[in-house]
Amino acid sequence: QVQLVESGGGLVQPGGSLRLSCAASGLTPENDGIGWFRQAPGKEREGVACISRSDESTYYVDSVKGRFTISRDNAKNTVYLQMNSLNPEDTAVYYCAGGRVPTTKGPLYDFWGQGTQVTVSL
Repeated sequence: QVQLVESGGGLVQPGGSLRLSCAASGLTPENDGIGWFRQAPGKEREGVACISRSDESTYYVDSVKGRFTISRDNAKNTVYLQMNSLNPEDTAVYYCAGGRVPTTKGPLYDFWGQGTQVTVSL
C-alpha cells in the first residue's frame, strides 16, 4: 500500500520561507518520479517541480525557478520542497505525487498525498 504524507505548510509573510516534506511508504524502484503540485481556490492544479529518485535530475516551472528547490533523501523515502522568497501568489494547497517517471503533468502520476496548506499573507 502506497502512502504519501505532506507536512510543513503554514502561514508565512511575503518574502519568507517554508520547507515542505513528503514522506512516502510502499514505493518500489519502478516509482522513480516524485512531483510537487499546488492548487489555489478556483484554479486548476498546476505542477511546481519534480525529481527523479534514481538520478536526482530536477525540473521547475518558470514561476518558481530560483526560489524553490526540490530534493530527496532516498534512505528516508522523503522528498522536500524548500520555498524561499514566497509571495501571495504562492498561496495554495501543495500536494506531492508519485509515478513511474518525473514530470509536472499530473495525469501521469499514480499516487497522491492529501495536501498541506501554504498561505502567504501579512
